[in-house]
Amino acid sequence: MQFVCRVGTPDGRVVEEMVVASDEAALRSELTKRGLHLFEARRRGLPASAGTRGLGSHLGRRKKIATPEFLVWNQELAALLKAGLPLLQALDLMLERMKNPTFREVLGDIRDRVKSGEELSDAFAIHGELFPRLYPSALKAGERSGELEQVIRRFVRYLKLVLDARKRVISALVYPVVLIFLSIAMIAVMAVYVVPKFEVFFADMEVELPLITQITLGISHFLNQRTLFLWNWAWIIVGLAALVIFLRKYAATPAGRIRVDGWRLRIPLLGPVFHRFALSEFCRSLATLLTGGIPLVPALEIATASVSNAAVRAKIEPRIQMVREGRPFHAALEDSGVFTDMSIDMVKVGEATGALDDMLSSVSDFLDEQVEVRMQRLLSLVEPMMLVFMGIIIGLLLVSIYLPMFSSLGQSKF
Repeated sequence: MQFVCRVGTPDGRVVEEMVVASDEAALRSELTKRGLHLFEARRRGLPASAGTRGLGSHLGRRKKIATPEFLVWNQELAALLKAGLPLLQALDLMLERMKNPTFREVLGDIRDRVKSGEELSDAFAIHGELFPRLYPSALKAGERSGELEQVIRRFVRYLKLVLDARKRVISALVYPVVLIFLSIAMIAVMAVYVVPKFEVFFADMEVELPLITQITLGISHFLNQRTLFLWNWAWIIVGLAALVIFLRKYAATPAGRIRVDGWRLRIPLLGPVFHRFALSEFCRSLATLLTGGIPLVPALEIATASVSNAAVRAKIEPRIQMVREGRPFHAALEDSGVFTDMSIDMVKVGEATGALDDMLSSVSDFLDEQVEVRMQRLLSLVEPMMLVFMGIIIGLLLVSIYLPMFSSLGQSKF
């Protein structure tokens, strides 16, 4: 069989070449003998999505293992290795205690591959996107240096920092979302139950209703008319569902994902938070890989792929070739246009002093602090902004209700 392989060379280059092998195991063995590291591979004639790092494996098409569960698993594995247990015995113990059926099936396959002579990093790489992309590369660095347990502990620290940053962002967004839903619920109650009480009153007044009152009554009538109640709400639900499906389908395409993530970066107040979080992901991943001994260019490729924001990722990817051609790393980052001046200056210092991994960790820590500070500022603005918004809506409702009364009183003759 012919395989299209994307491999890393000993000098740090990543190239694509055609390799003939009887099966996947023979393919990996051949590339290892040549001193090459396999990143991705697929059978010739299959689309790229048909098999990358998971040739013929149905497990690679399943959902990712939950990050918190994977974090706990790595902590336990590191503890067993530190206690002096051989890797295969540690995997057997972990497999006995595994309750998640998907993870258990994957772990059983990994144990069998390690038992047959494969390296742990290659066994994890087989399962495609089930695990973080930089995990097999980090394991590979630990196997080469003989410090597998230390590498796993560094990866655990990385996962903890990423999870902590995500939790801070999500928890900060809960409060404004709750306020928005409460505002919508309050407006809906007024439109459905309060405004209709005045409709009969306005009919008895026999006066021409102002435009704002007509709009308010029209919205209330649309939401509250009994004969068309289910029909009206069905249209609203169908419209919202169609919009959500369209956005999900569009965001699933490469171009759509970049466009949608680009919109997120332009959201007032929240855009800078998403931007800095994406940069922190990149710097943290790259620092972890460099600390494990991965060459800069392969580490750049893996770290770039770990960035969740596609718009930021699309601006970083073309700069990998610049680094491969010999351009300084900080200059390539500056050319991308997405990194802050402080980040570029710190990376430049790290390159000059030979402490790039430490400097990248410092950059990610600083960016995490900026995310937290900006989220706190945003929270301090959300409550007054929502109060003002609710006050404006309620004021418009009151004006639309009382304006006809004032007009009627003005036209009355005593």
